[in-house]
Amino acid sequence: MGMAKEFRDFAMRGNVVDMAVGIVIGASFGKIVSSFVNDVLMPPIGILLGGIDFSDLALTLTEKTAEAEAVTISYGVFINTVIDFIIIAFAIFLVVKAMNAAKKKEEAAPAPPPAPSKEEVLLTEIRDALQSR
Repeated sequence: MGMAKEFRDFAMRGNVVDMAVGIVIGASFGKIVSSFVNDVLMPPIGILLGGIDFSDLALTLTEKTAEAEAVTISYGVFINTVIDFIIIAFAIFLVVKAMNAAKKKEEAAPAPPPAPSKEEVLLTEIRDALQSR
């Protein structure tokens, strides 16, 4: 039972749970960006470049035979993947930049001066009372 409890304590630590949530959200975001690149961004770019479908771009090394499939280098899919990466990297850059700006604002705000102690308040009242006489 000791190992199960130790594992549960490890898995329920805040940073492990936060990391798991980040990985799930990141994977979903990656799928959204891939769909955006493949289904929204690349078709108009392909039309502008003369009707090219980037996912079909490939260099054939050996043709298909009765015994073996064709061997190709699918550089069009690679281009789509690079564009996916650039979009995801830019989005992460924007998030990190926003977090750093928020952190700087927190650090830049000066802490309010501490309230005077009871003795200081009492001494101030005594001084004011003596001055008013």
